[in-house]
Amino acid sequence: MTAVPMNMVNYEEARRGFALRVPDTFNYTRDVIEAWAVRDPNRTALVAVGPRGEPDCKWTFGDLASRSRRAANSLASLGLGKGDRILVMLPRIPAWYEVLLGAFYLGAIPMPATVQLTSSDIAERLRQSGASAVVVDLEGTEKIDAIRDQCPSLRETLVVGDAEPGGWRSWESGLMAATDRSPDAEPTGATDPLLIYFTSGTTGHPKMVLHTHASYGIGHDVTARYWQDLKPDDLHWTLSDTGWAKAAWGKLFGQWRIGAANFLWNSQGKPDYELMLHLIERNGVTTFCAPPTIYRQLVTMDLDSIDWSQLRHTMSAGEPLNPDTFHAWKEATGTEIHDGYGQTETCNLVANFRCMPKKPGSMGKPVPGYDVAIVDDEGNEVGPEVIGHIAVRTEPLRPVGLFREYWNDNEATSAAFRNGWYFTGDQGHVDEEGYFWFSTRADDVIISAGYRIGPFEVESVLMEHPLVAETAVVGTPDEARGQVVTAFVVLTPEAAGSDALAAELQDYVRAKTAPYKYPRRVEFVSDLPKTVSGKIRRVALRDAPG
Repeated sequence: MTAVPMNMVNYEEARRGFALRVPDTFNYTRDVIEAWAVRDPNRTALVAVGPRGEPDCKWTFGDLASRSRRAANSLASLGLGKGDRILVMLPRIPAWYEVLLGAFYLGAIPMPATVQLTSSDIAERLRQSGASAVVVDLEGTEKIDAIRDQCPSLRETLVVGDAEPGGWRSWESGLMAATDRSPDAEPTGATDPLLIYFTSGTTGHPKMVLHTHASYGIGHDVTARYWQDLKPDDLHWTLSDTGWAKAAWGKLFGQWRIGAANFLWNSQGKPDYELMLHLIERNGVTTFCAPPTIYRQLVTMDLDSIDWSQLRHTMSAGEPLNPDTFHAWKEATGTEIHDGYGQTETCNLVANFRCMPKKPGSMGKPVPGYDVAIVDDEGNEVGPEVIGHIAVRTEPLRPVGLFREYWNDNEATSAAFRNGWYFTGDQGHVDEEGYFWFSTRADDVIISAGYRIGPFEVESVLMEHPLVAETAVVGTPDEARGQVVTAFVVLTPEAAGSDALAAELQDYVRAKTAPYKYPRRVEFVSDLPKTVSGKIRRVALRDAPG
């Protein structure tokens, strides 16, 4: 394996001494999984449990390598190989790893997708990518069958599970019939395609984010080693659907480069938060990462009944973390939640690290290997406390962990990479001490009477109110002010919306943040529109009638 940096002890020294070598040829399955299988075949790589927490499997790196070879040979026997796109739509089951690692071996390009996709979602992705094959569970076969005739590029359909519907090949049967020998596959270059993720599509058709064997297969070493602070004896659990890029961040790449084990829970339906806590305790999870929405639920439970002695490090990502949740979790478990920031298009870019003081609510500081800054529209850096674009410097050296391109979309790629920067599409500011603070997606900025207002600040305050369960803030048209801040609020079960409560929430925000930021309109709703990856679709709220 390529040389990697050590865990971070001193932030400034880590940045100065950072080096991550990228060879000309690199294949994640061969050069990481197989390398560990030779070095330490009995080292635990995966601990998987079923929906009720019952044991599913415990695979070593030797097991993982063997299954990867069989998977690659099975796919190759179907005529699939380098460059073929394969839609992989599976729940949180071990077979997901077999499919992806086997495809990587061949240089085929898996496209992970959430099982929540509808038939029309799937058809759009298959047509857009020209996919050659799909691998799904039994429920997914019905969705594919409904649109199969709309996707002329699709030639192989594989199902994971006991049943084998007509016209479908069994994944398990193919795996059992395949040889365990190393596949006869053309070598992959470090810059060759590894996988494609589809963005959540909040403003149009999803874009195809193309990562390479280097950008994710090597780049995520920094995610795991610095932000997740992983060591070879850790058991790491990232809560994520297999269709989200967060699974690549926390279930697949950086963890195994270091030699740590991954924990996988095939959670189905609404999360069982009590079981989640007991799984951490029962399985000896040492490092844990979840989105703020999960932590906000967990801190309302009886955390004192759990033995936290094995848990040493916790993280959060997906949206900024509310300070009150940070403090409640730390008081109960003894661990600080280390917020981190990045995208489907990147590895970890900015994070709070164990070796430096935390500022609850801040994203932290740039990860070694990245020059991250706040810039204006032309790419000029702005000063402290000025809101601008969060951008990553790409010249003269492009960081390893950036995606290669939006596949087949030169216009979107050119818009993101310009003036020597990668523009993330997010906005924020840096304080005097170099800590980054998230403001909003660039297209979510509210401009009201000349003020630029980020929704998160208002949402964060509203979430502190005891009667607010969930909220989303957008700008809605106003003749006098251009836009006004509008809060869509989901209340807790014991509360009921009223004009009096709306006024109370307005006063609550006005008292806790700059007066011009308070929501001039408050709408009580039963739920909020979300993408399949769980992100709030603010565009749907902005476009709502009335």
